[in-house]
Formats: sequence, C-alpha cells, structure tokens
Amino acid sequence: MTQELIDLRNSILQGNYTEALAIVDELEGMSKKANIRQIKSFLKILLIHLIKNHIEKRLTNSWIASIRNSIREIQEINLKENKKSYYINQDEWENLIEESVIEDAIADASVEIMNGKYTRSQLSNIVDRKQIINTAIKFLSLTYTYSAKELPAIMDDYLNQLTADEI
Repeated sequence: MTQELIDLRNSILQGNYTEALAIVDELEGMSKKANIRQIKSFLKILLIHLIKNHIEKRLTNSWIASIRNSIREIQEINLKENKKSYYINQDEWENLIEESVIEDAIADASVEIMNGKYTRSQLSNIVDRKQIINTAIKFLSLTYTYSAKELPAIMDDYLNQLTADEI
C-alpha cells in the first residue's frame, strides 16, 4: 500500500488526476478486501462455536464469549466509514457462509469437538448446515438493528436462549 500512496501523491503533483483516481479505486478495493477477510475470520469463529454447541449439546462460558465477541467485531468491521452502509448486506450472509466459510469452520471444529473424535468428513456428514447457518444469520441480523452499545445486552438475551435443542 505504501507504493500506491507514493504513486497517488506523484500523480496528484503531476496533475494526472485520471491516474490518481484509478489508484484511489485500487486502494478502496484493497481496503474492502481486507475488511471482508476480517469479517470472514470472525464469522468462522462464530460458526465453529455454533457447530460445537450443536454437536456437543452444551455451551461453555468461553464459547459464549467467543460468539458474543465475534458478533461485536463483525458489527464494527462491517459498518463502512460513512456509518450508513455495509460491506456485507443483511441478505448476503447466507451465500457468504455457504460459499466461503462453512467448510473451513467444519474442518476447524472437527479437531476441537470431543477432542477430535470426528474427522472433517465425518463431522461434515452429521452437521445440520441449515440450522447452523440460520442461527448465525439470526445473530448477524442483530448487528443491523442494535447499536454497539446495545448489542452486548441483546446478545446475552439470545445466548441465554441458545440451547442444543434450539439450534
């Protein structure tokens, strides 16, 4: 990115605004990609803990903290600088999870669940993907409705309802 900033500065100083705008577009694209990569990382953590809850039929305090923190981080990263739009819109989560995240989450969860009792392939066959995705989307939808200040209390209410039978 440093080279792009140097190039941008030089383009502006030379009055080459077309090239400067092209560099700005490139920088915006790099920033968006980095934010989406971060969101996917927190989304994978969320899914891993939802999968563990689903299979092990329990919810530990550390899993609760990880779920809550993942949602809060996603909320913060997903909101663009203008505070009015998002990198990932509410109707895009299901596709993102199915296409980019769920399989990695299953693979990572397989080594954690019951001390690695299931291989990735075995776990993949027993996980109810639809249920996990729907639960994740339910939590993610809260990030569009509640402020960063309100979200922790709301998450607590939802996490208290999260039992093995519900997800």
